[in-house]
Amino acid sequence: MNQLKETLSACLFQRTPVKIIFSSPRKKSLPYRRVTIRPVLLRGKPAWQAEYAYEKKAIHENIEGEQIIETCIDFVLRDFKQINLFTEEEDVQILVSKPDRPKIIRKPGTLKQETLSHDQSKNYIIPDRKPCDFLIRLGVMDEKGKVFQKHYAKFRQINRFLEILQDVFSHLPKDPGRPLRIIDFGCGKAYLTFALYHYLKIVKGLDVEIIGLDLKEDVIDFCNQIAADLHYGGLKFLMGDIADYTNDCADMVVTLHACDTATDYALINAVKWNTQVILSVPCCQHELFSQIKNDLHQPMFKHGIIKDRFTELLTDGLRGLKLESCGYDVAMIEFTSLEHTSKNIMIKAIKTREANERAAEEYERLKEFYGVRPAIDAL
Repeated sequence: MNQLKETLSACLFQRTPVKIIFSSPRKKSLPYRRVTIRPVLLRGKPAWQAEYAYEKKAIHENIEGEQIIETCIDFVLRDFKQINLFTEEEDVQILVSKPDRPKIIRKPGTLKQETLSHDQSKNYIIPDRKPCDFLIRLGVMDEKGKVFQKHYAKFRQINRFLEILQDVFSHLPKDPGRPLRIIDFGCGKAYLTFALYHYLKIVKGLDVEIIGLDLKEDVIDFCNQIAADLHYGGLKFLMGDIADYTNDCADMVVTLHACDTATDYALINAVKWNTQVILSVPCCQHELFSQIKNDLHQPMFKHGIIKDRFTELLTDGLRGLKLESCGYDVAMIEFTSLEHTSKNIMIKAIKTREANERAAEEYERLKEFYGVRPAIDAL
């Protein structure tokens, strides 16, 4: 127990804490499934706010600063078997099935502390409490611009996407003689497609043509109606399969959570069109699961969950190398926090040069080592 208290005290008082997440309930009957605690300022004094996540609601409770360690210990002894401590300096995972013998895993910090005051808000590109037409129509905020609490994760995701768009903005062609062409494969309800148009057309004043592609007719009709109502003239939505969509071109291709090999077909089209910027968040990487075979790793692969996660990383690693071999600078970045979804790796690719033979050789060696034949080979 002393080791647990010392770790908690060091993270919360000697470093810059971002949040604490308690998970893995000890009892199925526990009414809340997770508790998230963040540092705040209450009447100018450091304190903490706990959010209890129930099935259909969240309840908040304020905790005085000096009580935080004992509160955390109570959660461990009574309710939860896992703690994730996020500080700016390091992320610490504590497994406490047996509180007197905690297992502690550390890695470099991945999050930054947001402003602590309840009265201040993060400096988002699309701010809270300021009406934004497409977010109102999509039900993310009310007519006065206040973001609905249940959609705040989506609101943060939209702004995170726009931050990434800011980073690649200088790489997009800006030819005054033609519009900037963008295709969003598998757009779904199109929160981010509308955000693209809003940022590039309304905020930046560019001439744009954006196409959102999806398989669901009702979704396409819904999005086209909103685009028409908002007079988003350069935005349209089409029904179609990514794998069959070949008769077009684009300066930028976006594909977010396209399932399995649908991501590959989107990337294949993007490279064929010599697309300048690619932003892709893959999902459901199942293709290589039945293919992968390696005697060295077989003791790991006998565990399905490990094999599945390893396959996801291998699939995206191979995609990155294949894009590098085609002349793209590739970065793998965090799109959304792991707090919201495990599908949070974005492939950010920017066309900068001709073919990269070294990456092509590395790609082939990895394929051979694991005995796989990825769909991305169609490039």
